[in-house]
Amino acid sequence: MSSFGAEVVWNRQETEKFTDRRYSRGHTWRFDGGAEVQASSSPHVVPLPYSVEENVDPEEAFVATLSSCHMLFFLHFASDEGLVIDQYFDAATGVMETIDGKTMITKVTLKPKVTYGGKAPDMALEDDLHHRAHEACFLANSVKTDVVTEPVR
Repeated sequence: MSSFGAEVVWNRQETEKFTDRRYSRGHTWRFDGGAEVQASSSPHVVPLPYSVEENVDPEEAFVATLSSCHMLFFLHFASDEGLVIDQYFDAATGVMETIDGKTMITKVTLKPKVTYGGKAPDMALEDDLHHRAHEACFLANSVKTDVVTEPVR
């Protein structure tokens, strides 16, 4: 069994009353390797100026983690097949909806475009690599969100 952690740190500014809900949602994510990410609520959820538009929000991070997990497994399986990948680019998107009174990200669509060094695989092999990556992705296996892969060719 493995265990993973992160620190999430938020501090109220002296000028913020807090009980009036007029406080910054900006905060910091800290990871074990020393990386720090400036985070905030999404401006789609909490209006400006209380959200910090340039910071990463949890919804974006959720989409990015699913994309990243898929990519890492895709690269692994492509390497096993003897393929050389020069670039992997994914413009992933997530859709948030309210169903039965609960708001959730119901679908994440991955749109990977893979550039190969040397001979590219046929479409069937590339689709199989994406299928294997999806099946192996720890994070896709951990959520009830529909994760769909639509390779860009």
